[in-house]
Amino acid sequence: MTLDELKATLDQDTPPPGLTEEVRAMWLSSREGWEAGHVIVQEIESAEAAWVHAHLHRIEGDLSNAAYWYRRAGRPACKSSLETEWDEIAGTLLGS
Repeated sequence: MTLDELKATLDQDTPPPGLTEEVRAMWLSSREGWEAGHVIVQEIESAEAAWVHAHLHRIEGDLSNAAYWYRRAGRPACKSSLETEWDEIAGTLLGS
């Protein structure tokens, strides 16, 4: 699935099948708010989940917590818009 294909599903009631948990968390954060994605990624121990986790705390406005998760992900703290970062993370996780 490409980023554009994923974004085209955001008007649906449920995420498309076959997504990784990290991508599903991103999808849910767009549809239902950051908390819905957070429930998923807080249970996953991976650099990818930590990156998503950082993004979700950025949405929440908890920048110090986001900074912790960026470090865990091995990524610099994001300075771009939330929308741009969502695209970057989802696109990278999808491999597109």
